[in-house]
Amino acid sequence: MLNHEAGKTLKQKLPLGMIATKRWLQEQGLSLHYIDNSVRRGALVAAAPGVYYREESIPTWQGVVASLQQMAKLPVHVGGLSALAVNGVSHFVNKRGNPVINLYSSDKLPAWVNKIDVGATFAWHGTKRLWPESLLLDQSVFRHYEWAKGFPEITYSCVEKAYLEILNEVPKHVSFEHADALLQGLHNLSPRKLDTLLKNCLNVKVKRLFFWLAERNQHPWFKYLVPTDYDLGSGKRAIAVNGRLESKWQITVPKEM
Repeated sequence: MLNHEAGKTLKQKLPLGMIATKRWLQEQGLSLHYIDNSVRRGALVAAAPGVYYREESIPTWQGVVASLQQMAKLPVHVGGLSALAVNGVSHFVNKRGNPVINLYSSDKLPAWVNKIDVGATFAWHGTKRLWPESLLLDQSVFRHYEWAKGFPEITYSCVEKAYLEILNEVPKHVSFEHADALLQGLHNLSPRKLDTLLKNCLNVKVKRLFFWLAERNQHPWFKYLVPTDYDLGSGKRAIAVNGRLESKWQITVPKEM
């Protein structure tokens, strides 16, 4: 590939504000010699070892996520509390300090992701015990965020999916009270999407906790869900330490709730 053609390819494959690994650039047809020369003359800047951006624009967390989704072999999406914030349900999301961007995938987080200074921290969540691979390919439970015009969009969970992902973090990273407060504001969830998600969800704790909280809040959509339609497992599940047993759903919850 001639240098002027390589230059066009670089600009096309690596838009301003996005990042790329050396391996991925080579997979797009750029030679190792051209990449190394571009680094030496400053056209490419190292954001982390073996990871580059074009000199004209420092990447943002959105650019890192869009780049990661483009380069990853397996699907990666923004989920949990981060997805609620992108969906506009952010009144209970912590806004102090640098944001934490929750990423979900069945693959591992590349080591370079948290070495790039974008004013945010990336938290990785494995999906193998939460969602089957088939659901991660079902676009009906995802949305797409245009973070910059003409750039690859960021894929993130719909509100219903994001909320179930949050429940997977209870009580280690999200409190029962926080999960309850979030659900209090979710008046307009889709029963159809919840049905799809609950039938696909692999995590019994998440499903039981969801039904307990949904029953507490009694939103109009709750009456369309029939618990016996879903695999809620058998036996008790200890979720709250030193909590009380909620006999209907066979989970331990905080005594004060």
